[in-house]
Amino acid sequence: MRARLPLLLLSAGTAVLYLWRLGDSGWANAYYSAAAQAGAESWHAWFFGATDPAGAITVDKAPAATWVMGLSARLFGVNAWSILAPQALMGVASVWLLHAAVRRAAGEAAGLIAGAVLALTPVAVLMFRFNNPDALMVLLLVAGAYGTVRATEEASARWLALAGAAVGFAFLAKMLQAFLVLPAFGSVYLAFAPATWWRKVRHLAAALGAVVVAGGWWVLAVELTPAGSRPYVGGSQGDSVLELALGYNGLGRLTGEEIGSVGGGGRGSSGWARLLGAEMGGQIAWLLPTSLVLLAAGWWAGRATERIGLALWGGWLAVTAAVFSFMNGIIHAYYTVALAPAIGAVTGIGAVALWRRRREPVAAAALSGALAVTALQCYLLLLDWSAPLAAVVLVLGLVGAVGLFLAAAAPAAAVVPVAVVAALLGPGAYSVATAATPHSGAIPSAGPAPANRSGGLVLVGPGGATGNVRGGGGMGGLLSAPTPGDELVALLRDSEGRTWAAAAVGSNNAAGYQLGSGAPVMAVGGFNGTDPAPTLEEFQELVRSGRIHYFLGGAMMPAETGSDAAERIADWVAETFTATTVDGVDVYDLTAGAQR
Repeated sequence: MRARLPLLLLSAGTAVLYLWRLGDSGWANAYYSAAAQAGAESWHAWFFGATDPAGAITVDKAPAATWVMGLSARLFGVNAWSILAPQALMGVASVWLLHAAVRRAAGEAAGLIAGAVLALTPVAVLMFRFNNPDALMVLLLVAGAYGTVRATEEASARWLALAGAAVGFAFLAKMLQAFLVLPAFGSVYLAFAPATWWRKVRHLAAALGAVVVAGGWWVLAVELTPAGSRPYVGGSQGDSVLELALGYNGLGRLTGEEIGSVGGGGRGSSGWARLLGAEMGGQIAWLLPTSLVLLAAGWWAGRATERIGLALWGGWLAVTAAVFSFMNGIIHAYYTVALAPAIGAVTGIGAVALWRRRREPVAAAALSGALAVTALQCYLLLLDWSAPLAAVVLVLGLVGAVGLFLAAAAPAAAVVPVAVVAALLGPGAYSVATAATPHSGAIPSAGPAPANRSGGLVLVGPGGATGNVRGGGGMGGLLSAPTPGDELVALLRDSEGRTWAAAAVGSNNAAGYQLGSGAPVMAVGGFNGTDPAPTLEEFQELVRSGRIHYFLGGAMMPAETGSDAAERIADWVAETFTATTVDGVDVYDLTAGAQR
C-alpha cells in the first residue's frame, strides 16, 4: 500500500483539480451539450449523434463522446455535472494509464513525473473540464499507447490488437486526428518487439484490421442507413460520414480547403513557432522545449526499455507537433491537449534516465540545462499574468539547475524537490487558474481568461483569430449559444404536438434555445449554417405539414464556401411571415400562415 501511495495521491489530486467547481462552466460547449440532451431523450438521436431529439442533423464529428455524455445525462438528468463529469473522470483515468505505461518502460518515478506533467498541463485541465471530444480521444490514445508498450514487451498480437481497437474507437471521437499516433505505434512495434519480421508484420496487419473495425462499424452503419431514416451528417455537403472524415475533419484541416467553413477559425501562421506562440504557448508550451532536450539526452543516457519508451512517446510528440505546426486549415489552441501525454512521458523517462547517470558530467549538464530551459520558458509564459510568480519560478529554476549540475556532490533530498517545484509551479498555478475560471463557447482557452499572452522562448504571436469571432443569432452567434429569456422559454415549451418547437440558423443558436427550454430546436445549416440541411424546399414542406412551430431569427456569418440553403430559408421566412420580438429575439410563427 505504501508503494502505491504516491499514485493514489496523484490520482486524488487530479480528481480534485478536475472536479472542483466543475458546474461553474454551465453547459460549456452548448453544441455538444445539446447533443447529449438529445441522446438522453432519444436512442435514435443518441446513436447518430443528432443535435436535437427529432434528429434533424448530427454534430460534425463521430458521436463517441456524445454517447458517453448522453448516457450520463440519461442516468443523472440533463445538467452541467452529468455532462462535464465524464470528461473529468476521463482525465483521471488518462493520468493513471499514462503512469502505468511509462512505469513499465522507466520505473515508478518516471511514471509519476509523466502523470503529474499531464495532470498539470493547462490545456489538459481545460479539456478534461470541458465537453469537447478531445477528452475521450486522449484517454483512448493513452490506452492505445499502453497496449503498444505491452505488445512490444511480449510480441503480443492480442495487446497490439487492443491498442489498434483503442485508436480505432478514438476515431469515433475526433476522426482522423486520432490516427496521428499510428506511425509511432507501428514503428516501435516493428523495431523493438522480440519476434521475426514476418510475425511482426502479421501482427501489425491484424492490429490495423482492429483499427478499421473499431472505427469503421459506425461509419458503415450510417452509410448503409437510408438518408430519410437518419439525421443529416453535419459538416458534410453530401450527407456522408466519409466526406466528413476525409474532407472537413481530415485533409481539409491540412490543406485549408474545408468546404463549409465561414472563416475566422484560428488558422494562424504555420511553422514551428505556432506551438510556442501567443495563441498556443500558454496551453501547452510549458515543458515542450524541455521535453525535446530530454528526448535527445534521455536517448543517450537511457537503457533499452527507456529508449523504447522514448521512441514511442517521442514519435507521438514529433508527428502530432509537426502536423499542428504546419497544417493550413482550421486549428484551435485546445487541440494541443493531444501533445500533453507525450510531453509528460518524454519528460519523465528522460529525467529519470539522466538522473541515474547524474555523476557523469554530460548527464548532469543535460539535466541542468533542461531545468534552466524550463525555468526560462515558464518565466516568459507567466510574465504577462503574474510577474512575481514568474520571478519566483525563474529563481527556483536557476537554483535547481545549479544543484543538478553539481548533482554528484549536492544531496538529492535538497535538489530534487527544488527541481520538481521549479518545473511544475508555473503550469500548476496556471492550471489552478484555469480550473477556477468558467469556460464556455466553441473555442475555449486555458488560463484565467481566454486572452493572448506571450508564447515563451519564441515570442511570436501567430496571426489569425483567437476564437473571438462572433456572429449574431438573436442573443447568440456562430461560436456562442444564447440564453433565452423566460417569455421565450414559455413560448417554446408551448409547442406540444410539433416535431420541432423551433428552427434557428446555426447549431449554437439552436443549442442555446433547446437547452434553455428543453424543447427540440432544429439547427438549420448545421454548425456553420453552411450545410444543405434542410434545403429550402424541404423546409417549406416541413412548414406546410406543421412540424415546425417557430423560426428564431438573427444575423448570420457569411459563408466562404458551402451551401447557402440556410440563408435562403431565413430570407424566405422573413419575406413570408411577420416577426414579433420576444426577449429581444425575432420570432416567426410558422403555423400562422403566410402574412405577407
